[in-house]
Amino acid sequence: MKLHILPPFILFLLLGACSGSDESGNGVQAASAFDTLFPKHIDVFGVSIRGTAGTSDDKMLHAANVMAEYLDNDADGMPDNALVVRMLQENNATLIMTIDFDELDAVRAEIGVGDMPEGVLQDQNAAETRPGGAANGVFDATFEEVLHLITHGGYAHAYPDAFGEEPGTLLANAMDKARGGRFMQIPDPYPEGAWYSYDDQTCDYGCMAAEYIYWGLTSLLGAQDFPGRLEQIDNEWRLNTPELFEERDPDLFALLTDPEYALPTRLPTGNYTAGELGFSGAP
Repeated sequence: MKLHILPPFILFLLLGACSGSDESGNGVQAASAFDTLFPKHIDVFGVSIRGTAGTSDDKMLHAANVMAEYLDNDADGMPDNALVVRMLQENNATLIMTIDFDELDAVRAEIGVGDMPEGVLQDQNAAETRPGGAANGVFDATFEEVLHLITHGGYAHAYPDAFGEEPGTLLANAMDKARGGRFMQIPDPYPEGAWYSYDDQTCDYGCMAAEYIYWGLTSLLGAQDFPGRLEQIDNEWRLNTPELFEERDPDLFALLTDPEYALPTRLPTGNYTAGELGFSGAP
């Protein structure tokens, strides 16, 4: 499958599988280069979080708690949407965590495509993982990167007509309105009145859709509503409060609040109360 590397804020790698066979012929599977580079492992409802040896345990556990809260938002110990979790499992959805972007670049340079696991991967690094960051005027990227994995690897497959990232889905149609038109290439400039105007030329239409649902849901849940945040993001997104989002983007609001899809209704706190998450041996 094609290696598709997007900018650091959203990295979805659709990769071929490695054989991992032991050259000794004794039937024992040798550790892959991926397992060697990412020895730390946390499992959340069958979804993997993998970290390099130097990645902070606390940061990985924070990401695991946020993931568990997104998937089990009512904290009853069971995923709110079993179909989405099944899609994540079938797609081998994995969050890969590094110390920082420099280590991510080093991993990219060291590991071959054939050594990566088959499935959908999303990167996150400890430097951008900021528990309680809003209190200090900074955004905790965990809310973004974990959600990208869930929507791209789960919702887009569970409900392709609604959350698919290609033109014509409910998500894409709402995005076309938010951007002021259906643009396969980023317009320069965006039409006046557009409230979603991301302009990274490396982000294609599907990438734009993945970013759009992230902006909408995190704004609905209140993650973007803290002093100074609008000034940080208004070149890309202008509906940073639940009230602005509901008023200006009724199509996406209706999609995200439709009970059929069991999307989160509360912002994760980083403290999953229905069970304790911890490290396990690499799978």
